[in-house]
Amino acid sequence: MKALLNLLTLICLLSGLFSNPLSAAESNRKPNFIVIFCDNLGYGDIEPFGSTVNRTPCLNRMAREGRKFTHFCVTAGVCTPSRASIMTGCYSQRVGMHWNPRDGQVLRPISPYGLNPEEVTVAEVLKQKGYKTGMIGKWHLGDQPPFLPTKQGFDYFYGIPYSDDMTQAVGQRLGDRLDGKNWPPLPVMLNDTVIRAGVDRNLLTKDYTEKAVEFIEQNKDEPFFLYFPQAMPGSTSKPFASDAFRGKSKNGPWGDSIEELDWSTGQLLDKLVELGIDDDTLVIWTSDNGSPMARDMNSTERGTNKPLHGRGYTTSEGAFRVPTIMWWPGRVPADTVCTELATTMDLLPTFADLAGAKVPTDRIIDGHDIQPLIFGTEGAKSPYDAFYYYAMDQLQAVRKGPWKLFVPLKEFSRHPHFKKGEGSQPLLFNVVTDISCEHNVADQHPEIVKELQALAEKGRADLGDTNRPGANQRKAAHIENPVPPTLKTTSTK
Repeated sequence: MKALLNLLTLICLLSGLFSNPLSAAESNRKPNFIVIFCDNLGYGDIEPFGSTVNRTPCLNRMAREGRKFTHFCVTAGVCTPSRASIMTGCYSQRVGMHWNPRDGQVLRPISPYGLNPEEVTVAEVLKQKGYKTGMIGKWHLGDQPPFLPTKQGFDYFYGIPYSDDMTQAVGQRLGDRLDGKNWPPLPVMLNDTVIRAGVDRNLLTKDYTEKAVEFIEQNKDEPFFLYFPQAMPGSTSKPFASDAFRGKSKNGPWGDSIEELDWSTGQLLDKLVELGIDDDTLVIWTSDNGSPMARDMNSTERGTNKPLHGRGYTTSEGAFRVPTIMWWPGRVPADTVCTELATTMDLLPTFADLAGAKVPTDRIIDGHDIQPLIFGTEGAKSPYDAFYYYAMDQLQAVRKGPWKLFVPLKEFSRHPHFKKGEGSQPLLFNVVTDISCEHNVADQHPEIVKELQALAEKGRADLGDTNRPGANQRKAAHIENPVPPTLKTTSTK
């Protein structure tokens, strides 16, 4: 009997020896990254962040199995500058994508401007380590050939080059303004080529989801990065959804589109589990900025950022703070919440370190490696000494820790707190204890106002302010004679 026990023990030991190399190989696999980036979806638009009108069971599951970030910020209240930051790890003011004289604060069709190909994107960083890189959805960083995703580090692009509301019909109404009379039918592109002129926007979420699942299946055996900027709920007053979801929610078209986005997320999570690569994949779900909200701020028909203050398209908390969930079974602690400040600029340096890649050292990168926050390291704190809130080229606010200061302004085009003729006095809010920014405590904390005003001046010197260039700003790219992206103009490119 003793000899038999010794033999069984030896067999178990040998089995462990032979199985360990495979386990080590699996554990050393570079992680996959999926970033789902919704369009204009507000802080209070999904159930994990308080919605009672939009049903989001898949996001409930994602939050239950993952980690919510309640102070996760984008860098702008509008599309183009926000997307520039997630790609480059920089403030849009750093890379010149915050404003241009032709388009204003967001790129329009046939713009001569775009994200400078000299910038280093998160896709290019990951390609250093052999990642397959794919982008499915809304780009909005330039529709001309030198600016497209395939010139910015992506092996594969399927989607539309700008917002879903920038249609030919809208352009015709604009006429000569913004060259609207030449806007083409909303194009769907495959890599550099328009493959469909004119889009049934009701099918965008379904179409994108099918393509995303295909990309995951095709690249399951190698490390991949999938950037998945959804078109919905988007910029129209009545978002779009497929037949399976249209008219089915309790919140009209806005709710229909969100419930389809929830379904889409579930499709991706289920596919990862089915393929057995869920333990190798970090999925991040967030939004490019807060919702615009209806005229009646208590309505949810155009989304809601409550309980945060303010609308999208501004420098309010409701515009900059977005609902965010991170999911990585076995790595991200389940059913937890991170209350520390982090931003979309942090994805590039964080992904780089996880992949063993190098962050560019020849330029300023504003983001930080936030692995301690993602993985729930005890005592982990926000890496930000200061975080800046710009409206185009105007610095309007700065945050440090729980404090957000709206700086005094002589004039502005739009402000979440000041009306025309106001703005000469600072506004100070504790955005942790006063989540709706209802109580200006500047008079009670003059030392904090002074500290944040000094940080604001540091930001102006670095990133600029109205009529004041910053010392460390870089330029967007510009070309001559841009052409509309159509079936004809891209067929030979």
